[in-house]
Amino acid sequence: MTPPPSKPTLRHLRASDLRAAAQLVTQATRGVADIAEGVHRSVQRSMGLPGGAKGQTAGLTGVIYRSVHGVTALVGKGLEAAFTRLEPLLGTLVQQPSESPEREAVLAALNGVMGDRLQQSDNPLATTMQLRYQGTVLDLGAAPLVLPQVSGKLALLIHGLCMNDLQWANPPTKHAAPWSDHGSALAGELGYSVVYLRYNSGLHVSDNGAQLASLLEQLVAHWPVPLQDLTIVAHSMGGLVARSALDCAVRCALHWPKHLKHLVFLGTPHHGAPLERAGNWIDVLLGGTPYSRPFARLGQLRSAGITDLRFGFVRATDWQGRDRFRRGADPRQPLPLPEGVACFAAAATSASRRSPVAERILGDGLVPLPSALGQHAQPQHCLAFAPSAQWIGYGMNHWDLLRRPEVIRQVLLWLTPPGTPAP
Repeated sequence: MTPPPSKPTLRHLRASDLRAAAQLVTQATRGVADIAEGVHRSVQRSMGLPGGAKGQTAGLTGVIYRSVHGVTALVGKGLEAAFTRLEPLLGTLVQQPSESPEREAVLAALNGVMGDRLQQSDNPLATTMQLRYQGTVLDLGAAPLVLPQVSGKLALLIHGLCMNDLQWANPPTKHAAPWSDHGSALAGELGYSVVYLRYNSGLHVSDNGAQLASLLEQLVAHWPVPLQDLTIVAHSMGGLVARSALDCAVRCALHWPKHLKHLVFLGTPHHGAPLERAGNWIDVLLGGTPYSRPFARLGQLRSAGITDLRFGFVRATDWQGRDRFRRGADPRQPLPLPEGVACFAAAATSASRRSPVAERILGDGLVPLPSALGQHAQPQHCLAFAPSAQWIGYGMNHWDLLRRPEVIRQVLLWLTPPGTPAP
């Protein structure tokens, strides 16, 4: 009898994932021990018992907890060193899987939630920023770039939080579409060469913006044909990263903003997202009593990128010198839309057109309409999108902005040169 085929278990794992997993397990063990010691310390204080150093327990209990931390650190370093030595051997013995949408989706989500911690610990799972063309990472050290089928019209597509560049081309939904995604539409209808950005969405928006500003300077300088038009289409957090990159480039007198013609924002939380503010409320509630306060660390696992979404931080000065988990007023300085660049905002709401109250309350499930359209109660923070540069999709969610045909069609209409037949 023929044995049943074996299941393709672990087919997405790579040799470096062992070292990455060891780091995560070590950090998780230390985190649990910290929470347990925090609760123990709270009990001691409520009973009037003496305590040790700040955040630590005293006496034999303190010695035990310090021993746990010490042993965990030693074991973690030992495992990491062992897996580091094994990586080259495992890479030759085991066939390394090629990039798969499933693996990259998991890594993108992990980086969005704790990408700053992955980078700080030099974890192999941390995503590095890269520009990609037709599935290939661009080597910006080569001058000029050797790329097939490029034109003088360059479009850069920037994904959002917990996502990656592959997810722009997700299979279409039940709504029939003549294009599979924004990139194929821009290339096929308007002749753009489309480059995709991949980045660690768990880092501060301003850090990603500074990196992107530098990469775009190199990309424009090495583009193989004379550049006529640079257009950026950004989804969700990607719009904040684009605005941050442009602000950084202008302040540093870089050259690529001179080529920028269009900025298209798809569901960008220009003034923040209420779900992050809800997470901030969880921090406040858990920190209200000495017994629940240690568990507030669980809410504080979320990345710097996520906490930047509380108010839509774009510049480093928005968050520097502040506790990003402390509740407070919006500290941003106004940052208007760039002059000389045609800017467009597409927003979505799950409400119907006949429910104006509901559409403002619901938004697209993540970003409320006023935030996506740049509207703010304080006039100095309002983003001056022209009425013709605003579009609302009804009966849609946040991710429908990536693939619904009516959204793609509207972006094409915005970017079609005057006097040219509409797509």
